Amino acid sequence: MKPINVGLLGIGTVGGGTFTVLQRNAEEIARRAGRPIRITVVADKNLELAGKATQGKCRVTGDAFAVVTDPEVDIVVELIGGYGVARELVLKAIASGKHVVTANKALLATHGNEIFKAAQDKGVMVAFEAAVAGGVPIIKAVREGLAANRIEWIAGIINGTTNFILSEMRDKGLSFEAVLKEAQRLGYAEADPTFDIEGVDAAHKITILSALAFGTPMQFERAYVEGISRLDAIDIKYAEQLGYRIKLLGITRRTPDGIELRVHPTLIPAKRLIANVEGAMNAVLVQGDAVGATLYYGKGAGAEPTASAVIADLVDVTRLHTADPQNRVPHMAFQPNQLVALPVLPMDEVQTCFYLRLRVQDEPGVLASVTRVLADEKISIDAMLQKEPGEGEYEADLVLLTHLTREKRINSAIAKIEKLPVVVGKVTRIRMEELGK
Repeated sequence: MKPINVGLLGIGTVGGGTFTVLQRNAEEIARRAGRPIRITVVADKNLELAGKATQGKCRVTGDAFAVVTDPEVDIVVELIGGYGVARELVLKAIASGKHVVTANKALLATHGNEIFKAAQDKGVMVAFEAAVAGGVPIIKAVREGLAANRIEWIAGIINGTTNFILSEMRDKGLSFEAVLKEAQRLGYAEADPTFDIEGVDAAHKITILSALAFGTPMQFERAYVEGISRLDAIDIKYAEQLGYRIKLLGITRRTPDGIELRVHPTLIPAKRLIANVEGAMNAVLVQGDAVGATLYYGKGAGAEPTASAVIADLVDVTRLHTADPQNRVPHMAFQPNQLVALPVLPMDEVQTCFYLRLRVQDEPGVLASVTRVLADEKISIDAMLQKEPGEGEYEADLVLLTHLTREKRINSAIAKIEKLPVVVGKVTRIRMEELGK
């Protein structure tokens, strides 16, 4: 049978891995897909690098736009990244009748609605398994494997850089700044790590999962995003003493009032499997009404893990290449005319539990003053940890865990607590999730 011809845009880490795995496992992949899949042209600005990577096994060009309009190319694989030229290339490929495979979570979270509509109108597919959690097949699980379920919530460790940093801070008791430098030295963090450590990368990914889970358009601009750069090693230590681990989670939840869409550091009970995901690994927990909780775990980045997802998409597209567009799996899990623009809850209206750390003066009546403020805001305490001051010190840490409350209530309480004369400095606040039924 006639091979499927692929045009690869970008042959960096993931592109190189895709080329290598596709060559190495060509026979096995062809048996699964029903025909050979071959990369016939690679576009990259660095022609020397592309030449070395491909070893003369395909054509190399510096003109990506020539690839997306090439009549011999059936599928375009976009691995350039970013929002600008990648968007132009993907839309041009779709307009040229090409199917598209992409690992570009930023592109889809911000321009996915436009891209999927263009693909729907043209009758082509856009596949994006590699955009979330690297080699972990979470897109297929949510879109297809859990299609019988009304998905209730998703919570995921979906950024390996931040998970590595938090694991090292917990294991070694080091500061955020010290571990970030080590992560950069080891190649886990970029020279400019802002997208990772400030939660933007995770927000792109949870935006995609939220849209798939609840049948909504992409709503990245409404996501609440908070990173880990302000986390203190002492809070990781106290959380551990209280039976919790701190992870940067992407969370989306269906509520009667709308969808929660948020990324922030979160205390999780140490007994939960997801709390024990360490290093640069990813894990996504999905709660469905029929199946209950399911956990998906694996490498969220790297050349061959991500290539695994890219090639799985290539196989899927190849199988459905000649199928009636109306009978393909919908891009967004739900039929295009069945998407509903559910509102995203403002963070003030989100309900969760909280970890509060206060620096207080060592004198009688401190706890009573603090609990009175919480009681006035109808916030109840679940647990408490009170540290004795060191020798010669007159201040101590007071740690409180609250029961479920609305964000705006805790914000009001914190503002009042910080004005108490017995409280020194700012209150540290971290959200908590039980991640149980």
